Amino acid sequence: MTPPPLSRVRWTSAVVLAALGAGTVRAGRRLRAIPVLPVTPAATTAGVPRAAGWRLLTARGVEPDAATFLAACAHAEREGLRVLDLLPADLATERALGLLRLVDPARYRQDRLGEGRGAGFAVLVTEEVLARAGVAAGGPRHAPAELLALTRRLKEYAADSTGLAIAPGLSCGGPEGLSGPARATELRAQGLPPGALAAAQLGGLALLAGVAVRQGRWGAAAAGLYWLQPYLALGGPGSPLRPADLARATAARPVRSLGAALRTAAAAGRAPAGGDASAEAAQDAARAAAYREELAAGTERFLETRRPDCPWCGSGPLTVRVRVPDLLQGKPGRFTLEQCEACGHVFQNPRLTPAGLEFYYRDFYDGRGGEGAGTVFGRLGAAYRGRAEMLLPYGDPASWLDVGTGHGHFCNAARAVWPRTRFDGLDMGDGVREAERRGWVETGYQGQFPEFASKLAGQYEVVSMYHYLEHTRDPLAELDAAAAVLAPGGYLTIELPDPESRMARLLGPAWLPWFQPQHQHLVPAANLREALADRGFTVLAEEHGPAHQGNDFFGAVALTATRLAPDPDRPWGPPATPGARALAGAVRLAALPAFAGAAVLDTLRTVAARRTDGGNAYRMLARKDVR
Repeated sequence: MTPPPLSRVRWTSAVVLAALGAGTVRAGRRLRAIPVLPVTPAATTAGVPRAAGWRLLTARGVEPDAATFLAACAHAEREGLRVLDLLPADLATERALGLLRLVDPARYRQDRLGEGRGAGFAVLVTEEVLARAGVAAGGPRHAPAELLALTRRLKEYAADSTGLAIAPGLSCGGPEGLSGPARATELRAQGLPPGALAAAQLGGLALLAGVAVRQGRWGAAAAGLYWLQPYLALGGPGSPLRPADLARATAARPVRSLGAALRTAAAAGRAPAGGDASAEAAQDAARAAAYREELAAGTERFLETRRPDCPWCGSGPLTVRVRVPDLLQGKPGRFTLEQCEACGHVFQNPRLTPAGLEFYYRDFYDGRGGEGAGTVFGRLGAAYRGRAEMLLPYGDPASWLDVGTGHGHFCNAARAVWPRTRFDGLDMGDGVREAERRGWVETGYQGQFPEFASKLAGQYEVVSMYHYLEHTRDPLAELDAAAAVLAPGGYLTIELPDPESRMARLLGPAWLPWFQPQHQHLVPAANLREALADRGFTVLAEEHGPAHQGNDFFGAVALTATRLAPDPDRPWGPPATPGARALAGAVRLAALPAFAGAAVLDTLRTVAARRTDGGNAYRMLARKDVR
């Protein structure tokens, strides 16, 4: 076999070397950005503020002294923190490196949507946050995985007042010795997929071994940098951490990393053990039984009679745009979107009944799918900021109602743009109550928006509907409600999928914004402008490119993979078999290159959308006329 050209060898090695070098420098920079608590002898703590109102949650085997506790309270009060994760000074090497990969301390507090991260050994929390989060202040010591999950939850209740600090007087309580199942459990507690991370780690080790063997000095340099990375990032004079295992972890890093990856990969496919796993299994069994009973009556009853005319303009004829099954969850049923030839409105026909909507929404935004949906919404910070900033040239609102708020992610993020604005939220689901408990909205209204129109008449300066109208049964009634709730001169801001997008025709049924069976209506921009004018609004701004969501190709791959091999463990499907699991695994593995290519295409498509102002969605800002 002809060896690869020297230029390619050096290029590959140089890329690996540069990536490792950048990661090492980044880890060192982030480590030095973490505050270090002062070492205060217990005998000299008289001047430290009292610890009233604080609770320190610790892992088993961790015994903080009074001086550490009081120093942590003083630091948190001085910095305006309500949650403070304490890093033991002897934190294990790989645990420290893993945390520094996930957290940029310089941005952590300001990232209102960022997930809570910590070391898993000690967390200082105000009693007020614990109460709102529904966490008992007392109780037994926790396992590190439990504290990691708790830190993640607590940051949701202290979105801009959660921090990290190194506690020199705090010890981990013993040597680090994580088994594969324990590591997999800790990764799941942080919302991270153990199987995917183990595969990535094994792939990286294989790449390093390949360059070390085949690429001479360049490859050896890359492998050597990986080997020495723990000491370069965490060791040396002035390091605020003193990992007890730093020398061993550095000397045996390739072997230890390989062993950890193999153990995690082996444990990733197994269900976690313990009481929580038993409770989860019982919930899954009950959920599956409920779905079997409901599906025994068939899904045809979830659809209304097909209508012959357009619900937007009342005319016809109609043409079929797409026919698709449920590609989101793989629930039984088939759905049709038709388009009005007169006005271009696209709508589900026949549409789902209210009972059908409840059935197909169930376990998507809550229940079985709640955590995944929350993770997705938590990563849309740039989109939320763009929506909030659209209003900057036009006013400084005191009150804002976000309709279809879900768990309030937009309101939480928008506070960074409008810190003096009161944000309230409205939604059908229980998530709006959780948003209120978290403090992401001041008041959460649960129910249908038109039902609140008279109660909230004239009370808001801004009403927003972001990717909400397409989910409603009667979008014109929703616009009527918005007109009623807004004060004269108030602003209505809307974001919707654009059914006129070129990608809708290119990708056909695999275009993600069809989002069947949840999306009931897809409204062309011209139709929305006309409807707003009919209700006494003047459109001030319209954006297409900035509203584009870069998921066309990635979403098409995901929907196609789901169509070929639905989740074998879905409770509404047949009992999982080894064959179904093998097929799902094979499809997911085969889809990995397609996902990588789709990500590249979506990046290019997003650039094109921004430049041409033609994306897969649009935003519109309108002012209610003063009469």
